[in-house]
Amino acid sequence: MAPPLTEESSIEAMMRKVHHLEIKARRLSRESFSGEYHASFKGQGLDFEDFREYQHGDEIRFIDWNVTARTNSPFIRTFREERELTVLLAVDISGSFDFGSKHFSKRELAAEIAAVLAFSAKHNGDKVGLLLFAEEPVLYLPPAKGSRHTLRMIREVLATQPDEKATNIAGACDFINRTIKRKALVFMLSDFVDNDFHKKLGTLSQKHETVAIRVFDPVEEELPNVGKVNLTDAETGQERVVDTSNANVRMAYKKLNLRRLEDLQNALAKYKIDHIDAATDGDYLPLLHQLFKKRSSRHA
Repeated sequence: MAPPLTEESSIEAMMRKVHHLEIKARRLSRESFSGEYHASFKGQGLDFEDFREYQHGDEIRFIDWNVTARTNSPFIRTFREERELTVLLAVDISGSFDFGSKHFSKRELAAEIAAVLAFSAKHNGDKVGLLLFAEEPVLYLPPAKGSRHTLRMIREVLATQPDEKATNIAGACDFINRTIKRKALVFMLSDFVDNDFHKKLGTLSQKHETVAIRVFDPVEEELPNVGKVNLTDAETGQERVVDTSNANVRMAYKKLNLRRLEDLQNALAKYKIDHIDAATDGDYLPLLHQLFKKRSSRHA
């Protein structure tokens, strides 16, 4: 029999997991996503750079009349693109996010995706912050730079436990809008199993550039035929015996889930929110590549 895990061994296991994620995320962000990230997410405006003499074809609206009057020759203002972004990773850590029927839980997959995004942003010189939420905002790390900050974010996604296990996406959206004043790039990682949050998500997308990453487990999409099982709601603690061998039960569950997903997709389309679906038994990398390429072609 294996010895019980001590607090020290649990911490060591967590640090090994963080270190493994760091190595993988650094490699992926450097080799696969650095250029795509830069092309996909633009800065928030233009910074004044210098004056130069007006040349044929320059836009008249950029003429600086004060300098022109002093020099008796037309001068225009030149600008450079403001590249630095403020990035926020908003990660769902409600009870349902600890579920995983395959190799990873939804939270572990979300931590890996968040790590890749954080290191991609770091390589681009952007500041990155973290919001962990469940029924309430649980932890907020303001946007900052640096490897220690990035590693702390990864550790917190994996380790932080909420007092209340329910999901409140609308509350997370309100918190972001209240807290971050300047326009930011928000990646929201959640299973989006919640009610009455679509309008709040739309309001968030109007103030901040928003990308939705739905993290799900295949068992949640369609019940397997394994007979009677005792299901426990990870967020409420309620238990219920379900006969999965009953075809009508499986069909009803599937229809309910499809209707919920259709409502979510309609809301994302309505508010023009880019999104991908990442499964715990799948490869999210092609989906992330596709998202970045779609955005970069749109900017072009």
